[in-house]
Amino acid sequence: MPAPANRIDARFAALRDAKKKAFVAYVCAGDPTLDATIDIVLGLERAGVDIVELGVPFSDPLADGVVNQMAADRALKAGASTPGVLEMIRKLRTKSQIPLVLFTYLNPIYTYGYDRFHHDAAAAGADGVLVLDLPPDEAAQNAELKPAPDLRHIQLIAPTSPADRIASIAKSAEGFVYYVSRLGVTGAQAEIATGIAEQVAVIKAATEVPVCVGFGVSNPSQAAEIASKADGVVVGSAIVKLIEQNGTSPDCAAKVEAFVKPLVDAVHAL
Repeated sequence: MPAPANRIDARFAALRDAKKKAFVAYVCAGDPTLDATIDIVLGLERAGVDIVELGVPFSDPLADGVVNQMAADRALKAGASTPGVLEMIRKLRTKSQIPLVLFTYLNPIYTYGYDRFHHDAAAAGADGVLVLDLPPDEAAQNAELKPAPDLRHIQLIAPTSPADRIASIAKSAEGFVYYVSRLGVTGAQAEIATGIAEQVAVIKAATEVPVCVGFGVSNPSQAAEIASKADGVVVGSAIVKLIEQNGTSPDCAAKVEAFVKPLVDAVHAL
């Protein structure tokens, strides 16, 4: 059987063969700068991260909590733009082949040009895209918003999604399904949400695509507990907060690496 062409598919195939769970890390591209983001992603890779979600800075990130909103604001003020993020990925690809997902909203893509964005992002070296405010049924009703084949389209499923909608979303899922474990916006939480195993089971009954769980994970024990119930875990705000605290430090990437490694190790040890 030929190896999957897409880096996301290839990474999940390798994890499946090794009987390991995935660790997905989120950072905002351009926070504190686009060049610094390259160093941070390389630090995440050294820590063992399997997939990196790169937030495309946007002025109205309605699904993000205050930590990620502030990161987007810092990135925009530092000069980050959608073309700049793609150029940063091109530079990163000379140093790393870690799978990359662009975490974004429809507005920046639509402004850039929907088809052009997908083509240019794939050409730059992105592997997937997660458009937070584009429901799959909306895309199906608008020809210009239908998924392009260049990138894996990651789908979000919420804890309030009914079974028929879960089945519909899962049917069109690519790369992996991102199960949002709690209502509200992004942000680290003191306790993990309940009912994760049951919801993941419902999703997995409707698709063969891996299911990763996020929203609120901030320490190794939480990461391990959630990963034990799914195919992987997503950690974002806790990492972004660390970048906020150390963005002006020359060893910011090293501090991120040191923070993330115990979380990754806890997940990979399952």
